[in-house]
Formats: sequence, structure tokens, C-alpha cells
Amino acid sequence: MTLVIAHRGASAAEPENTLAAFTRAVALGAEGIELDVRRTADDRLVVHHDAHLPDGRVIRRTAAGELPDHVPTLEAALDACAGAFVHIEIKNDPNDPDHDPSNWVASRVATELDRRGDAARWLISSFNLATVDRMRNVAPFVRTAWLTYQLDTEVIATAAAHRHPAVHPYYELVDADGLRAAHVAGLAVNTWTCDDPARMADLIAWGIDGICTNVPDVALAVRASAGTRA
Repeated sequence: MTLVIAHRGASAAEPENTLAAFTRAVALGAEGIELDVRRTADDRLVVHHDAHLPDGRVIRRTAAGELPDHVPTLEAALDACAGAFVHIEIKNDPNDPDHDPSNWVASRVATELDRRGDAARWLISSFNLATVDRMRNVAPFVRTAWLTYQLDTEVIATAAAHRHPAVHPYYELVDADGLRAAHVAGLAVNTWTCDDPARMADLIAWGIDGICTNVPDVALAVRASAGTRA
């Protein structure tokens, strides 16, 4: 069965990456919730997509207590996602002001997840391959995925060689042949971020493992319809 993963929570219904978006996604029935984690000036893990706040402040240069109320800590976000598995994207872009070659955030996330237990609930990804490699090394009990745009032979071979069980390509660049090749290599494929019902139906028909979407209610309806037709 294709899993429905709510992108930054139910972000078409609630502000993205907020506790309200996460609880709404669980209420809608999404199996998974995707969220983004960054590091504050006082070394707290918080959930926010961009390195900058809307007012221009850099999160890495701002203490957690000075952030807007809608920016949750990772701990609070994980609590709000109870009832779903959580796909944590670790932001570590070399072009961002909070880029950290030491991958401190990955190690800190691993510590938090180890404290919580229930390893099957966690899925860690990043566009930065070294970051998911670090997670794989420090927390082998946690599933990892390499975030990419393409789903081609090079991506598949690299993910397999680095022992990541999944790849997360952009939905418009996924086709049936690439998906089949990934599965032959033993990789799961969860695609981002698809809100188009017709495209969802194609992905489901091809056997995609998961669809990350801003509209989990729509994806659930498309999946149910596909099951009825089958």
C-alpha cells in the first residue's frame, strides 16, 4: 500500500510545520508526517523549513525563546505527531547560514530518537548525503533516505552503496521504469511533493511506496479510489 505522508503537516489546511498542522494530519488519517529541523543559537532543535524567519532573522543566530510562538521545538512536534510515523528532514544546505559540516544536528536528532525508542516510527532524510550518512552511522536503528530530485541509475546506485533503505525524488521526475529499478535495488521510494490527484493515481498504480503531499486528505481519497478500482 502507498503511504500518505503529510508534507510539513496538513499544510494546505493549517500553517506549515506547526503543531496545528501536525495534529490535523493525524486527524485526517495520514500514516506519516514530514517536518524540517534546524538548530537555534542556544542549540535547541526547532521545526522550520527556511533558515530565516519571515522577519529576516536567522534561526541559527536566534535563541529558541526568541522565536515566534508558532515555531515548535522538535520535542513538541514529535509529541504532536503521535499516531503517525515521522519523516524528519534535516536541513543542512551548504548555501544556508546554518550549514554545519560536522552534522551536529544529525547526532542530536539521533539522541532524541534513541531516548524515545519506537525506532519504526522514524524516517530521517536530507539532501545532504553526508548528513544522512552520519545518521546511518550514529543511529543504525533509524531508517534513512537520501532526498534527491532525480530517480536515475546514479541516485539508485549511490543510495544503495551508502546503505540507505530509501530514496526521496521529486514527483515530476519519477517514472515507472525508475521506480522499478529502485525496487530491484531494494530501495523504497517516497516522492515529494505531489498535490495533483491524477499524478497521485499514476504513482500509486506504478507502486510508489509513499507520497508526500500538502493535501493528505486528497491523497487518501485517491488511494481509496485506486483500491476500489483494483
